[in-house]
Amino acid sequence: MIIRKEIIVLGAIEFSSIVAGFMAMDAMVKTAPVKIVEARTISSGKYLIIFSGDVASVEYAFHKGIETGAGFVVDSLFLPQIHQDVIPALGTIVKTGSWDAIGIIETKSVISGIEAADAAAKAGDVKIIEIRLADGFGGKSYVKMTGSLTDVQTAVAAGISFAKAKGTLCMETIIPQPHSEIMPFFM
Repeated sequence: MIIRKEIIVLGAIEFSSIVAGFMAMDAMVKTAPVKIVEARTISSGKYLIIFSGDVASVEYAFHKGIETGAGFVVDSLFLPQIHQDVIPALGTIVKTGSWDAIGIIETKSVISGIEAADAAAKAGDVKIIEIRLADGFGGKSYVKMTGSLTDVQTAVAAGISFAKAKGTLCMETIIPQPHSEIMPFFM
C-alpha cells in the first residue's frame, strides 16, 4: 500500500459487494478529482476503497460512492483532519522505541479500525504503530499503539468509544509493562 504522510483528508468506503465497489470507484473519480490510495478486495468478499484529495473533492466523492453503492455499504469514513500517525501505520508496522504499555483495539470492519486509531491518536500521547486491514482475519481490523500506561488507557478508551457507537468493537486490551519476549511478535 502506498500512502504518503502529507495526506490529511482521508475517505474510505467498505462494500459487501465487489461489483458495487468497482461501480462506486468509477463514479467517485468521475465526480471529483480524488486520488485512489487503495482499492482492493478484502477478506470475506468485501471491497475497500481508500482515497484522498482536498476536502471538497473527498467529500463529493465520498457522497457519490455511498450513493452508488447504496445497499452494499458496510462502513464508511470521511476524515478531513486525520491524525498524522494514522497514515503511516495503515497496513504496515511503524518502528518505535517506546515499550511502557501496549494498547490493542480489534474491530469488525476496516473503517472502524481506522476511526479507532484516529480517535486514539488524538486523545492520548501514543504512537500508532500498526493498523492491520482485514487480510487474513475475516474482514476484521486491529490497531496497535504504545506509550505510557496513562496515555494508552486514554487513547484506547477514545478509540473503543467510536467502535462501540457503531457496534463494531470486537475486543480491546491494555498490556502494562509487556515482557520483552513478546516484542518480536508485536513489532
